[in-house]
Amino acid sequence: MARILLIDDDAQLGAPLAAYFARFELQLEQALRPSAGLAQLRAGSHNGGFDAAILDVMLPEMDGFALCRTIRKESDIPIIMLTARGDVMDRVVGLELGADDYLPKPFEPRELVARVQTVLRRRSATPVPLPLADGPLRFDGLVVDPTTRSVLRHAEPVELTSTEFDLLLLLAREPGKVFSRDDILNHLRGHEAELYTRAVDIVVSRLRKKLEPLDAIKTLRNAGYALALHGQVGAD
Repeated sequence: MARILLIDDDAQLGAPLAAYFARFELQLEQALRPSAGLAQLRAGSHNGGFDAAILDVMLPEMDGFALCRTIRKESDIPIIMLTARGDVMDRVVGLELGADDYLPKPFEPRELVARVQTVLRRRSATPVPLPLADGPLRFDGLVVDPTTRSVLRHAEPVELTSTEFDLLLLLAREPGKVFSRDDILNHLRGHEAELYTRAVDIVVSRLRKKLEPLDAIKTLRNAGYALALHGQVGAD
């Protein structure tokens, strides 16, 4: 049974939600404060651990974004953000910080379960490499390695978030092809993509900055994005 940690200061939320999650063979545990949640995550890493975390944005001690950032420094556990504000910028920030999904409050428990099942499936799925993508993808000044999930810019390593790497890999596998925002989000976030449409621009902007001085990503107004570098797929 998958273990899910809910970090939310609403003490009335945990018990009924845990009972509902149990119907889907999901074990939900709650921490009311970020410090307690971090302690549980760290302790869990030594005894099987949690399989996903659900974070409320509005929390005591630190907000959900700061908490997400802290967790991401220590773990790649799937993270779903909850917020009552419904602000697009909340979604952007959450995506930038490495959250895997975002659900506005109020929500239906069934929808939250579906989101959890989706991120768990995505995490456990074995990536199927596309043809010609077994080895590094090489371009002028850039190497993208799908196997090690690493990137070299002019032979120097570039630190990318998981979302940034997935976006770059999508573009690099079909250089020159224009991917719309919906294409990108469907690839990165599955059927929940509509929540993040405006967030793609932010992720692309971050990725561009990390790849400078390379002019790696081309924007086609009202169309989308494409990898603008020349090169070919090859292996060592």
